[in-house]
Amino acid sequence: MPRVARVKTEDKSYHIMVRSIKELDLFKEPGDKIKYFELIKKSQLKYGFKIYAYCLMNNHGHLILDPVGADISKIMHGINFSYARYFNKKYDRYGHVFQDRFKSKIVDTDRYMITLSAYIHNNPKDIVGYEKNVEDYPFSSYKEYINGSDTFGVLSKDFLENLIGFKREENKNKYSELVRESISEEVESEIEFVNPETEYLSHKEIIARRKKPKEIIEYVARLLDQSPSDIHVKYKHRCTKIRALSCFLMSSLCDITQREICEIIGNISQSGVSYLASRGLEIISDDRSIMENLLTS
Repeated sequence: MPRVARVKTEDKSYHIMVRSIKELDLFKEPGDKIKYFELIKKSQLKYGFKIYAYCLMNNHGHLILDPVGADISKIMHGINFSYARYFNKKYDRYGHVFQDRFKSKIVDTDRYMITLSAYIHNNPKDIVGYEKNVEDYPFSSYKEYINGSDTFGVLSKDFLENLIGFKREENKNKYSELVRESISEEVESEIEFVNPETEYLSHKEIIARRKKPKEIIEYVARLLDQSPSDIHVKYKHRCTKIRALSCFLMSSLCDITQREICEIIGNISQSGVSYLASRGLEIISDDRSIMENLLTS
């Protein structure tokens, strides 16, 4: 039977769940979870999405992900494909790592956002040693909200903190009570939060993903003081940067395929585009203003 098309929307967040195949732990040791966070962080540089909550268990993981206009399928496919490749190489195995496609559900109300985050933060309760102190679990975002930290550099806390009114001790305590309850993801809580941010708006900024390839190439050419035609020049060191940045930015901000990028550049394979995009990501990692200036121009 053909797969049902995944429901997608630009202005909503998603509950994402990934799970391993039955006979396998998705994360065999803490370093595997750290690697998954590294891949999330790398993907955030490319797509600009936000993570509002997370919890990685041994055989599955939960994320509340705001794509900010990006395609969640591209985001999760890239992360999970890279992780599966890392996992199989590390543990000298072949075959699937994840159970089918990732599961996603739209988070369509603020109340559901709060309840869902509490459900996710409550996940470690079944782990020996964390039954009564889930806030200490190292691979959940709950400890980051409690401690005001961001251990793995992937969490955007402002949205949920403002939604709950986390600055008020009363609200913080009520949320802690909600997390401690053994709630189902589907249960709507009756807990009420006093919101002190009277100017708070729950809408989220959407990053435009429909830049034209020509616009990208011309921007990079101006940035590097080169000619746009240099993107077509192979085997010359001076043209590598314009080709790498253009490939990366087109793959991130243009609604086109890798094959179409090949046609735009000319005389290059998809693996070549992938290599150049990886080089472009390294450049953006060192200077994030390159993408930020493009998005605001």
